Amino acid sequence: MRRIILHPLLPKYIRALRVAAWNALLVIFGLLLIALGGEIYLRLVNPFLDNRIPFQFVDGVGIIREPNAEVRYANWDDDHYVVSHTNSLGFLDREPVSADSAAGCRIAFIGDSFVEALEAPIADKFHVRLEEMAARQLPHLNIATQAYGISNTGQINQLPFYDEYARRLNPNLIILVFHINDFVNNSLALQSLANGLDPDRYPYMSAQRDANGDMKLRPPDPEYSRFMLPRMPTAWHERARGRLVRASYFAKWLDPKREWIVGRINAIVPGTSAPAGPDPETAAWANAIAARPCCTSMLEDWQPTRWDVDRQFAQERLAPVLEEALAYTAFGIEQFKRRADRDGAKLAILSASVYMGTRGDPQFDRLSAIAERLGIPVFSDYDYILRQGYDEWSVFSIKSHWNATGHQYVAEAVLEWLKENQAACD
Repeated sequence: MRRIILHPLLPKYIRALRVAAWNALLVIFGLLLIALGGEIYLRLVNPFLDNRIPFQFVDGVGIIREPNAEVRYANWDDDHYVVSHTNSLGFLDREPVSADSAAGCRIAFIGDSFVEALEAPIADKFHVRLEEMAARQLPHLNIATQAYGISNTGQINQLPFYDEYARRLNPNLIILVFHINDFVNNSLALQSLANGLDPDRYPYMSAQRDANGDMKLRPPDPEYSRFMLPRMPTAWHERARGRLVRASYFAKWLDPKREWIVGRINAIVPGTSAPAGPDPETAAWANAIAARPCCTSMLEDWQPTRWDVDRQFAQERLAPVLEEALAYTAFGIEQFKRRADRDGAKLAILSASVYMGTRGDPQFDRLSAIAERLGIPVFSDYDYILRQGYDEWSVFSIKSHWNATGHQYVAEAVLEWLKENQAACD
């Protein structure tokens, strides 16, 4: 019988493998304990797992929130949780006042997510704080405020917010809160690309050019959800991650941290960043949208993207689709000016946040040029923050919306402007 001779180092290899296996098991067991402990702790201290933002489609208006509904919003990036309620109109604000009950200066703030402010309790929102401060510092004006904000909308989309709701207030002053993404929101082509929407079946008030090149308003389409642009299949690991995040508090908490870590690695390690150019889904959507009569300039001299297009308005030279977005923005603001003039109200624009910049920043200057042409005053909360010497980045949650400090500074900026422009309340 043949004798098998073992390698003299084999016992050492086996012992090393056993040690490595035990160490791996200990690491796995430790991670499981951490995950279990984190899950138990987060379930005890966090009021809810998933956001709940109930919405409805209103004919002639588009998508707004359900009236008198509970809204739950969790910002898991900075562990912030807010439970609030919509009013009878479907906006995240106090119950609306009437023109008769508010006999002083009535101010309507109209805007997007910075006005809706899911991240802030209603009592902390800038327009509520403004009202409280004005009662002490400008009592003779007797200021009453109301907010009409829905996330992911621009001025054209927001026109029905005034026509159907804010006009009932008979405001002395209408303040449009303008954020950097409003240029995109006012463009049917860019907003459709950002959300995978069919530009011919759009869920908000929109505008497009007729055969003569004139811009015309178009009402929202209640059938929009049946005509969404097709999505690419999601990879199996992304589907698994999505299921885990929807089921686990710990995974939900960890997920934005994972995204931050991956982003830092991509920024530091060569070759780990996503390839340049649009992803296949974005490219397919852009081609589909560019084929529509409304949006033929979509691909002309422009690299389509869904995620960083806002920043492109800071460039000195703009592609045709971006220039068209500026033209639509001007059209939307002009429509508000006509309504204000018709109803005897003053109109002003608040340029919101550091991302818009102040004088000398291309984005702010482009907005100012539009407003100056229409005779509308523009003021900037960022300009106020710089003049006060405040930390310009202390005003944001990680999700880039105002935190409580930000709302306070914005209220102060508006109050300062009102002190200098009291005739706006006539």
